Amino acid sequence: MYNILEQIQKPNDIKNINPAQYKELAKEIRTCLIRNVSKTGGHLASNLGVVELTMAIHLCLSFPEDKVIWDVGHQSYVHKILTGRKDMLKNLRQHDGISGFPKMCESDSDAFNTGHASTSVSAALGYAFARQLQDKNNRVFAVIGDGSMTGGMFFEALNNAVNLKSNMVIIMNDNNMSISRNVGGMSGYLTKLRTDDRYRQFNDNVKGAIKSIPGIGDSVVEKVSRSKSSIKRLMIPGMMFEDMGLTYIGPVDGHNVNELVKTFKDAMRMNAPVVIHVKTKKGKGYRLAEENPSYFHGIEPFVVKSGELRNKTSDCRPTYTQVFGNKICELARKDESIAAICAAMPQGTGLTDFAEEFKDRFFDVGIAEEHAVTFAAALASDNMKPVVAIYSTFLQRSYDQILHDVCICGHHVVFAIDRSGIVGNDGETHQGIYDISYLTSIPNLTVMAPKNDVEFENMLEYALYQIDGPAAIRYPRGKVYDGLHEYNEPVEYGKAEIIQKGGKIMLLAFGSMVSKAVNVCNMLYDECGIKATLVNMRFANPIDYELIDELCRTHDTVVTLEENILSGSLSEHIASHLMWKGCAHIKCIPVTLPDSYIEHGAQEALREKYGLGEKDIFDKIRGTIS
Repeated sequence: MYNILEQIQKPNDIKNINPAQYKELAKEIRTCLIRNVSKTGGHLASNLGVVELTMAIHLCLSFPEDKVIWDVGHQSYVHKILTGRKDMLKNLRQHDGISGFPKMCESDSDAFNTGHASTSVSAALGYAFARQLQDKNNRVFAVIGDGSMTGGMFFEALNNAVNLKSNMVIIMNDNNMSISRNVGGMSGYLTKLRTDDRYRQFNDNVKGAIKSIPGIGDSVVEKVSRSKSSIKRLMIPGMMFEDMGLTYIGPVDGHNVNELVKTFKDAMRMNAPVVIHVKTKKGKGYRLAEENPSYFHGIEPFVVKSGELRNKTSDCRPTYTQVFGNKICELARKDESIAAICAAMPQGTGLTDFAEEFKDRFFDVGIAEEHAVTFAAALASDNMKPVVAIYSTFLQRSYDQILHDVCICGHHVVFAIDRSGIVGNDGETHQGIYDISYLTSIPNLTVMAPKNDVEFENMLEYALYQIDGPAAIRYPRGKVYDGLHEYNEPVEYGKAEIIQKGGKIMLLAFGSMVSKAVNVCNMLYDECGIKATLVNMRFANPIDYELIDELCRTHDTVVTLEENILSGSLSEHIASHLMWKGCAHIKCIPVTLPDSYIEHGAQEALREKYGLGEKDIFDKIRGTIS
């Protein structure tokens, strides 16, 4: 199938490929990517864009001794191919298959686990200082791009990088960013001039000669330096990095392997950190991805010829993301104080229509979740109603800002937390299974979760108009649950909703677990003759302890169901409450995820593996019935 790619079976095999075959190799790699991702789904456009860049890195480095840190890690598929994992790509992001991100436990050529953005320079700097302290001579590269440069960690790391007294290469993969388009002959000339050893030696010699002139040498050098700096500011696009004490090279054509290799080797000769600005095209080599890189950024299995999704379904239910997007637009048409904020994901969070209809009230702050939260706090302090829409896994990056800048002051900020619970194929770094734990640790933050689409809309409106303070609504990835519409009591602060009254056993379900609890109740009745009480908890903070205490008078078993780890969970809070109340006769059965990291795989398969499947829950309850 592949003439050249078959020659690459392990790390560093690319160095045996004839340079005349690089173009054909790049073509075969793109074919391999498209064929496999079309079957498994994954991040296609970004990987198609870094084929030549990754080839050049592998031609310059030796793995696993040398280190490359990918940021964000979803652009590491080519790196996996070139380190001998080509045949594993058929199981990419599948349960028990290889990850869509670098994984240190998967290969010793993966230097660092990178699932969140803006971390690469910090990690690379750590490797570089470790090398320096241990007198080693391996190379360290960081590849940062795809919007990651908006993250504060990037600038924090750059500020620290000037203290490094040895080489480190930072590659800015510029595929769709607002960095100056200063390309062409002058840029190429300046790059060659400033990376040439003879120029640097000449520059140092001239400075030394002028300084030796008695009386005037130092002042002349200072004036020349000031003049030189002014000229560089006019002509060189990387002066921000230069002013921070880093050497800037570029822009460089990210699809020219030979030019990249030469640039990397020049940079590796410098005894200091170097920033290389590389221009690439997202989706390169696949017309559909080039024309619509956002669509092919993270895509489900698709038909290569048309780009259409393979697993089309007749299920016409909207997703929770779509329900959120529609409802916030509806409310914003009536209320000019509503503003929406996201962190580089307007489409993923359902805010594209809001952004189009309410341009002045929509704020995409880039990959900067911490800034998004504090920015929202200030909006709220001046009579706006900000709604911050961020995935659960990314919101945890702004815990400090939620606590200090929003909740201590009690600012009325609404957090729309998408992808809560098991997310699926992106694995450990993307599972939204900690938000109940970290949010309910904050005293005055209201935390809610809807059982279905109608309740979600009601909760969003309630959070905006009935809660005078910070509020969070968590909701899962995927299609809405559209059952139980007949149970639609008005949302009341801190109050749960009884779906079914029974005896002996009560099921206290939160959010996405209500639908499963309905089926478990049916199974208990059909197979055990037990009519259980079913409660839609609605709130994880505050918890409706009044209702729980009342039910404990007529029940002896409480089953708590949530899609969150056990530690810090709703289940743990309720169990603690019952213990302190002295309810020794109450048997507590927590149905949660374990206190561990959940790997990648299909959502429902992971739920079943970790005990959240309906039969698993039923068996767990039946096993305790005396």
